[in-house]
Amino acid sequence: MKKILALMTALFLQGCSVFGVSSVETLDYRVLEEEDNFTIRQYDNYWVVRTTIKGDYEDSTDKGFRLLFNYISGKNSQEEKISMTSPVLQREQGEKIAMTSPVIQQRKEGGWVMEFVLPSKYSVKTPPPQPLDKQVSVVQVEGYKAAALRYSGNLSEEKYQKKTEELLDILNRKGLQIVGEPFSAGYNPPWTLPFLKRNEVLVMVE
Repeated sequence: MKKILALMTALFLQGCSVFGVSSVETLDYRVLEEEDNFTIRQYDNYWVVRTTIKGDYEDSTDKGFRLLFNYISGKNSQEEKISMTSPVLQREQGEKIAMTSPVIQQRKEGGWVMEFVLPSKYSVKTPPPQPLDKQVSVVQVEGYKAAALRYSGNLSEEKYQKKTEELLDILNRKGLQIVGEPFSAGYNPPWTLPFLKRNEVLVMVE
């Protein structure tokens, strides 16, 4: 975990502060509905660089971040250095979650998926460079509608699970149809004051 903190420090040093102020590009969306910390949003297509790591939450976060950091640092087909953006996305891939029950990682056979959102300059006509590491892939995510629950504090698997349950309870009460697996989004570097950090748990809805 010390390594990942050092990497995140290097990435965000010029763009973020202890007070949560950021100048890095942030993934854009349109707000369709808002109530306190709950929102429903529409996202357009965007590109991510993705990796899947087997292991527990902390171990996979460390390894996944380093692999994606290497890609944006120039370990790609163009040797291009790519600007960091926010948020960092993670999802746990496992059994499908029923709409009536409760989960910036997703588990896949005991592992987690991590994604860096790539800058908006990339498009179908000008795609991002291909990774050199076979553990990393570049994917265009199709636009989708998602429900999000925002919260502060430090990221942890326990808090992620708790907030996921809260979000799914809200969606169940509203009668909204879930069409994907929950995932988390983290917007701040480690040194940001915990109560000023922006974290979210999201899930795609119809």
